[in-house]
Amino acid sequence: MDRLDELTLFVAIIDAGSLAGAARRQRRSAAAATRALASLEARAGTRLVERTTRRLAPTPAGLELAERARGVLSAYAAAVSGAARDAVRGLVRVTAPVLFGRKHVAPLVSGFLDAYPETQVELVLADRNLDLVEEGIDVALRIGRLAESRLVARRVGQVRQIVVASPEYLAARGTPRVPADLGAHDTIQGFPRAGAREWRFGPNRVRLTPRLIVNEVEAALIAVRAGRGIARVLSYQAAEDIAAGRLVRLLTAHEPPPLPVQLVTPSADFRPARVNALLDFATEALKALPVLVIA
Repeated sequence: MDRLDELTLFVAIIDAGSLAGAARRQRRSAAAATRALASLEARAGTRLVERTTRRLAPTPAGLELAERARGVLSAYAAAVSGAARDAVRGLVRVTAPVLFGRKHVAPLVSGFLDAYPETQVELVLADRNLDLVEEGIDVALRIGRLAESRLVARRVGQVRQIVVASPEYLAARGTPRVPADLGAHDTIQGFPRAGAREWRFGPNRVRLTPRLIVNEVEAALIAVRAGRGIARVLSYQAAEDIAAGRLVRLLTAHEPPPLPVQLVTPSADFRPARVNALLDFATEALKALPVLVIA
């Protein structure tokens, strides 16, 4: 293993907090990550990380080496980029929520592949937030505020939680005017947790007894279109139905603040040209989507 590989693996170990996570991120074996750390510690003559049963934590010497290593790797990446600025090739792994990914990310990925014929994309659609380091993901689309401070985010728009029903349902049962009115209506719990029995509107909570509980939003929307009740979804999920008149947006004055839509990466350091190319392509495409520019 050359010295740059060792530094790259070492920085990945610090970022991931584990040898296995660093190995997956760099597409190397766990044994290679272990050897790189041992080799660096031997040459430095000091311990660079403290090992626990659950996580690795950098020592002061390890933090200093990691900072210097980032500078070296950044300079190396700049040199290589300057020598081969147009060489965007290789695999990019991307993840997104299922419905948003199907409607909006898959088409932009197709456009990216046309624009960069020497690239490949692996698109993973999942409604749970995958661990980017553990799963070896390069770019993720996330809706909502980030729980992981180590992620690097690029905002591309926003959505809202909205309440919707079909015109047929409202004609038969009436239109709720304030959140408290929902208690007298049939409701459909569609996301994010099938076990939830209340909807929050700012500081107020409305207790519900759903007529239908389903853990997949498209199934919930099918039921709402059929007049089975009122559901709460994200604005992009119902945008086409609202525009076509199949659903009506309710209680708009009581909607919570918008949620950010962001492209996130595990780190901004030593990001391959193919990942930067996809980020830039996806940012432009997503910012142009009407469903992410919502009042």
